[in-house]
Order: sequence, then C-alpha cells, then structure tokens
Amino acid sequence: MKEMEKNQRFTITSALPYTNGPIHIGHLAGAYLPADIYARYKRLCENDVAFICGSDEHGVAISIKAKQEGNSIKSVIDKYHNLIKETFESFGISFDNYARTSDSIHHETSKDFFKKLDKKGLFEIKTTKQLYDENENQFLADRYVVGECPKCGHKHAYGDQCENCGASLSPNDLINPKSRLSGSKPILKETKHWYLPLGNYEQFLTEWILKGKKDLWKSNVYGQVKSWIGQGLESRAISRDLDWGIPIPRDDAKGKVMYVWFDAPIGYISSTKEWAKRNNKNWEDYWKKPDTRLIHFIGKDNIVFHCIIFPSILKAHGEFILPDNVPANEFLNLEGEKISTSKNWAIWLHEYLQDFENMQDSLRYTLTVNCPENKDNDFTWKDFQSRNNNELVAILGNYINRVFVLTEKYFDNVVPEYEKIDSDQLLKIYNYVSSISNSLDKFKFRDSVNQLIDLARTGNKYLAEKEPWKLYKENNISKVEQILYISLETCALLSILSEPFIPNSAKKIREIFNIKLIPWTKLSSEKKIIEPGNKIKKSNLIFRKIEDDEIQNQLNKLNLNIKN
Repeated sequence: MKEMEKNQRFTITSALPYTNGPIHIGHLAGAYLPADIYARYKRLCENDVAFICGSDEHGVAISIKAKQEGNSIKSVIDKYHNLIKETFESFGISFDNYARTSDSIHHETSKDFFKKLDKKGLFEIKTTKQLYDENENQFLADRYVVGECPKCGHKHAYGDQCENCGASLSPNDLINPKSRLSGSKPILKETKHWYLPLGNYEQFLTEWILKGKKDLWKSNVYGQVKSWIGQGLESRAISRDLDWGIPIPRDDAKGKVMYVWFDAPIGYISSTKEWAKRNNKNWEDYWKKPDTRLIHFIGKDNIVFHCIIFPSILKAHGEFILPDNVPANEFLNLEGEKISTSKNWAIWLHEYLQDFENMQDSLRYTLTVNCPENKDNDFTWKDFQSRNNNELVAILGNYINRVFVLTEKYFDNVVPEYEKIDSDQLLKIYNYVSSISNSLDKFKFRDSVNQLIDLARTGNKYLAEKEPWKLYKENNISKVEQILYISLETCALLSILSEPFIPNSAKKIREIFNIKLIPWTKLSSEKKIIEPGNKIKKSNLIFRKIEDDEIQNQLNKLNLNIKN
C-alpha cells in the first residue's frame, strides 16, 4: 500500500461566504464540501490541520442587502452569519474556526497588512474619475453599478465582474451603466484611491505559477491564471468610497475603506489567529513556516483573487507562505440552468434540512459524485433520488444490512471466530485504502467516492459468490465464519473510509460495531479492525429511500419560483 503523508502541517481554507443571504448547493459543492472532505482526510492521516473559514461581512453586497431589507447592516450580518454557521454545522463541515470579518481581530490584522505595505511604499495613490450617483450623493462601488458587459454583451453585468462570462471588470468598463441605488445614469467625478500595482508582480507570478505549478495545479486554474497574466496585469484599487468596511489607516484617507477583496483573504489569517489563541497554538506556524502546506478551496469566480491578488499581497508583505495549491471548482447548475440567487433559482441548504431531515449525507454524497471539478456540472432532483436510492440505499446500505442480518441470524450478533482468513479478499479490500487516499491527494473527489461505493460492490460480490447461506445449510460452519468475518471487516473498513464523505452515516455504522474512528495510517490487512468474539449491536437501516412525491414537491417549488 502507498505510504501516506503524515505529521505534516496543513492550513486549509474555504472561501469566506458573504453574509448577504443564506447558502445554496452551489456554494457547498464548490468550496465547502471538497474542503471538508480533504480536511477530514488529512486529519485521519495524522496531520496537523487548521481548517479555517468565516463570514465575509464587509463590501457592497452587505450594504445593498441592508437597504433592500430596510434593516441595519449589523442586523443583516448577525442574521446571516448565524444562519450560515448553523447550516455548516448541520452539514458536518468541520471548520476548526469560523470567524467574522467584523471582529476587532480582523480589523487589526487587515490594518497591519495595509500599514506594512504602505510603509514599504508599495501602493500607488491615484486621483481618477469614478461613477457617482447624484441622486444618492455618493460614489458607486463596483456592485452598485450594472450595465452591459463589454466582453460578452450580457445586459446585467456588475461593475466588478460579469457573472455570465466570468470577465473581471471595472465600473467604467460597462456599457450604459446604471446605479443600483436610484436607477439613474451616474456621472464621472474625481476621487482619490490607493492601488496595488499588480504589474510589479508579473515576473514573480510567472516564475511561481506558470513555471512552478504547471503540472501540479488543476488545468482550469492554471489556464485562467495564464490568461490573466498573458493579458498584462493592471493596478487594482484596494480602497473604496463607502461608509461600511475597515477604514484605511491613514490621516488623509477619511471616508475610505478597504476594498473587500483586500481584506477578505486576510480573514483567513485573522481567523487562524482566533483559533490559535483559543487552542494555545502559535498562529504563525500555519502561515509563515515553509513546511506548512496552504490549500485554498474556492469556486472558479474567485481564482484571480486567490492566485494573483492575494499571493501578490503576501509576497509584498514578505513574511508569509504562498498557497501550495488552489483546487478551484467550476460551477454547479440546477436542473440545466445556472443557479441564480436573484431569481431564487437555487436549493437553499437550510430549507433542504427541513425537507430532508437527518439526510445531510445523501446530499453530501450526491454533490461529491457530481462535483464540478474540471467543468460545470448539473444537479437534478431526479438524479439526487437515483443516487440515494440506487447507490447509497441499494449498494452501500443494502450490503451493510445484509452482513449484519446474516451475523445476527447465524452468530447471534457476535463477530465469528475463524480458522483461516481469506487473505486474497482481505488484501483486495485493503487496497482501497491506498487508491482512495491517492485520489484525495490529487483532489479527485468524484473518483474517491466512486471507489468507496466500489468497495461495497466488491463486498457484495464476495457474499454473492461465496453464498454463506448455502454453506450454513450444509453445516459448513467454519467456512461461514470465515466469509462473515471478512464481510464484517469490509463493513468496518467502510465505516472508516466513508468518514470524510458521509460522516453521520459512518458514525452510525461504527456505533453498531462499537468501534472508534481509526487513523487511515493505521489501517492494515495485517492488523484488522474488528476482533472475533466482539458483540455488535442490533442494526438499523443506515439510509432510507426517497419517494417520488418528495421529489415532486421539490420540483413544484422550482416551478413556483419560475412563475414568480
């Protein structure tokens, strides 16, 4: 078996979600579920893991939501921070720390970053003309402006990005721009801002990514970075004219706050500080030691920020490590259409939890199988039902139930003794430890979960070929003992290997066995997991079927959303 990496230090991050609304399946599939699977796996390999995230509570999106709801910004960020945090916990996303960028520790950390770069003279200060809403008497930050995308012609592009083609924009790029505040056409007015001259970091980014990461990073990530650098990098404003955010720490910057994409990635660092203080650890080990592996899990719309802007900031600072990998996913569509929060074309995770109580693992499994790793993928309710019923229930659940029922029937729920072990079958099932591990190390989550189901198929095939029920009738008890022991060991192994993917179900299986979670580094065909003579509990079904009317109810919800 492949030797697993152990005793390494990992800082694993997931993109900070905006607290301007709940989270949906696209968020979970893109940045949070893959990161959780990877973090759980690395912990199971006896590594030192800090899995870090938090709510992004600054930026224009928050201000817009507060205006829409007629509430204060504080009430909006509190409402959605709590909802998002509870949703993550319900889905078993095992963050070591989930922070808030409105906390003082984050404000202090971000200001320290700005001061360090400012002291080095690394910012450009420019006075430019920017869009201004005369009706509202304020400058319009990126997301306050909508218009036609100059790249693809999409009619509702934002001032920072076109969500149709993914192009990064500035408000002045838009054709026929309009203010989202008043609907009026904005004018151009002079204002002063601080800029990060990204062009100064082109050589560094070329050496580090284009030459150093070509065969290590996913092709979709590498390709987008190459395209960006190939077009030439322009200076990027890191301040905004807003009344909500982290104030620029300079006497001549009154009314200016940090651009959310300057302070948000620094949120990973401030969140790590918070976790380290609580756990009596040194946060610098996770951000400054060269033997620490930093992994960012994000969606493809965040590639430029995590592969170009944030690394340039870290490089400019001079004391921090750079990302080891940024395994960004593509987008997950819903029923053949792009998920749209504004059109309410989404599956909201907190609503799923109400409709499918205690079935978090069914969604975790389906989203992993359909993970948009290298291209956009599609979620459909019918496929969700099929994955649950035909794979989790009919293959994994059915196999485990068959083994437990036979053990109860023939051996009164006691793990049987055996005279001789079937070493060939034992080696076959333990080979899955290495193959699943190898796939996870390469961020191939779809492949790894498919192998998990294949392990259950292998166990089922073994049972079907050996036919212990026939051997029992023939009074060949020693052979039945051997077959059932191997089958129980397969179920126990499944309970360990399924932990990163479907943790609630994995725990249920282990509770029936009354076994603890074992590090993958200690899994071996020589050691084995279960002991003959151990009593196992009476089993219950691990998964339940999803009925047609439950799926129709979800389809009806989407139809209602279309009509609205």
